[in-house]
Amino acid sequence: MSFLLPKLTSKKEVDQAIKSTAEKVLVLRFGRDEDPVCLQLDDILSKTSADLSKMAAIYLVDVDHTPVYTQYFDISYIPSTVFFFNGQHMKVDYGSPDHTKFVGSFKTKQDFIDLIEVIYRGAMRGKLIVQSPIDPKNVPKYDLLYQDI
Repeated sequence: MSFLLPKLTSKKEVDQAIKSTAEKVLVLRFGRDEDPVCLQLDDILSKTSADLSKMAAIYLVDVDHTPVYTQYFDISYIPSTVFFFNGQHMKVDYGSPDHTKFVGSFKTKQDFIDLIEVIYRGAMRGKLIVQSPIDPKNVPKYDLLYQDI
């Protein structure tokens, strides 16, 4: 289903999307088109994109084509999903140590829709970090990797 969503293939395209997406949540899915978990997430993103079109713009970003952002957001597991609103990086408290991105696939379409709604409402009120509405059992668990310490 990744062919149904627009792809950003360079740092310049990602920069432009971050700068130009206004009054909507910008969803950037970092991953690879051939990865099975990325395909599972892409299916959820593509099925919800029409329903969320007034609240969110969804793009796929290939980690191999944007090493600057892959390193900046510490994308060590794929897929990783990062959120912005009016050029501001939106953080979400998932009950895990990392609030900068969602790692893995969402369990259900409704989990993703609920998260976008919470981010959108929080951002409209000026918040830069919001509490995740997703049941903690549905948030993938992983260990943070610290490199070059």
